[in-house]
Amino acid sequence: MMKLHLAIILSADLMLGAALSACSDRTGETGSTAGKEAMEAASAHEGASPAAVPDLKFTAPSGWIAETPSSSMRKAQYRLPRAEGDPEDAEMNVFFFPGEGGSVQDNIDRWIGQFQKSDGSPATGAVSRREVHGISITIVDVNGIYLSGTGMMTETKAMPNFRMLAAVAETSAGPWFFKLTGPAATIARWEPSFQSFIDTIQ
Repeated sequence: MMKLHLAIILSADLMLGAALSACSDRTGETGSTAGKEAMEAASAHEGASPAAVPDLKFTAPSGWIAETPSSSMRKAQYRLPRAEGDPEDAEMNVFFFPGEGGSVQDNIDRWIGQFQKSDGSPATGAVSRREVHGISITIVDVNGIYLSGTGMMTETKAMPNFRMLAAVAETSAGPWFFKLTGPAATIARWEPSFQSFIDTIQ
């Protein structure tokens, strides 16, 4: 009788262990797909020591409206009021992923790849470089049909007559990304302040 009770207990323990293992495996699968970007960003932040990831300093120009970042991956977010006749405001976002983010060229190609010409052919962008307070800055200027939402598990929306001014600031802790997107006339209105903003990075 004692052996029978022991066998039943051992069998129950094994079944419980298998169930917990399966549950753990399913949780891992869910996290690796639905929240991939958020998990990667969190992992990057956790693995970086504060001394190795100093914050950049920058000053938003007059007229830029600071907003609470809509994502933990954004270091800052601004809304730039639309020009007369444009359908919406422009949006300026600042991103930083410690030790991550891809090369400068990778990001240039990705940003330009989010635009098309009116005939559907790939857009071409203008690229310029300068140094600001000892930091190498690469700026991309591209316009056309903006394929908003391009990315994994995201519906793409074609937005005609849009423009993007984007910059990569190369630091010892990794690249910082500055991305201004909106209707072309609105971006033209705020272009001088964007260039002034880049000059404040340090």
